[in-house]
Amino acid sequence: MSCSKILDEIYEYSGGESMPLTLRLRAGLHLLLCPDCAQEIERFEVTRDILYNDFLPLSPDFEDSIMARIVAEEEIAAFDGEEMPANTLAIPGGISTRGWVIAGLITLVSLGTVFFGLDFEKVAHAAGMSFLLPVGITIGIVLTAYGALFIGSHLKELSERFGL
Repeated sequence: MSCSKILDEIYEYSGGESMPLTLRLRAGLHLLLCPDCAQEIERFEVTRDILYNDFLPLSPDFEDSIMARIVAEEEIAAFDGEEMPANTLAIPGGISTRGWVIAGLITLVSLGTVFFGLDFEKVAHAAGMSFLLPVGITIGIVLTAYGALFIGSHLKELSERFGL
């Protein structure tokens, strides 16, 4: 058999399929007698092992987190407007009410202290009192949007807490 024919058949069966015994014997005999083909097959096997094992690192196992999220979504879908039990866990990644309140307080403090900055006095003096109007509108828009998002995302909890 020619070198190219042997190499083609070895490459064809390299995907994990078992090579027939007769072909295995012919290829083994050819590789013993032909050092060029033996070297080519050795390079091929090293390259294949690198590609399978070392080239792409193993991805982390996301199965547990994905399955937990699917189960939580199925539980939410099963209630479809009914009252959910208090012990039902929320979908991971959501922001708790405490997180919303803390972020709101930080936003409120940061918007309120903008007037105490060193450069604010210089800019306000150079622009005059007309500069305070856009600053006030911006602060109002940010606080109103944040409050609307908070109330909209926690409507059920707020209505239960305040009896509305």
